[in-house]
Amino acid sequence: MTDRPTGSEFGDGDPVVRDKRRIDPETGEVRESEQAPAGVPDDVSSLTGPSAQEALLTEALSERTADLQRLQAEYVNYKRRVDRDREASRELVIGSVLSELLGTLDDVGRAREAGELEGAFKAVAESLERVTEKLGLVKFGEPGDPFDPRIHEALLHNYSDEVDGPTATMVMQPGYRHGERILRAARVAVSEPTEKLPDTPAESTADDEQAADKSE
Repeated sequence: MTDRPTGSEFGDGDPVVRDKRRIDPETGEVRESEQAPAGVPDDVSSLTGPSAQEALLTEALSERTADLQRLQAEYVNYKRRVDRDREASRELVIGSVLSELLGTLDDVGRAREAGELEGAFKAVAESLERVTEKLGLVKFGEPGDPFDPRIHEALLHNYSDEVDGPTATMVMQPGYRHGERILRAARVAVSEPTEKLPDTPAESTADDEQAADKSE
């Protein structure tokens, strides 16, 4: 059985210390066995004393500066992502709370229309409306608004000579939005121009008879 040599890399015997420093601590010169890394002049091995140390320090400073710049860029991107996610979560929570209050706001609106919004109830109702507006709740939907299926829900449909295109002529329930998010579409009655009225069966029959008479 062969004994392992004393001081081998397996940890038997005395430890072996390998000095990998490029600068000889005794002479201050660059050791010939080492090659100059990228960013250091090719003739750095010929430098001695302070000149060699200055070249190495310059290289180390450039590497650390690049590392710091990379870490700073990564941190800025991370912070932007966290702030964006936090704001999105905040908007979602506020929107959910406001959605729960829409029924109460409807009751306030009906009471105002009926002339029953008086006294303490009026003060509380107006305070609630101010708070919801401060949180970004926007009410929309007025008679005469062009019909937009993205923000309107048509509950009734008719034809009128007084409109030029699909128009919300009656608002049965207002809509609400928070930011770009539609919390509830406005429920409306929609009128279209009369010229778009489809032919009635009687009119179609009369037209067919007239066409047949002319052909004879």
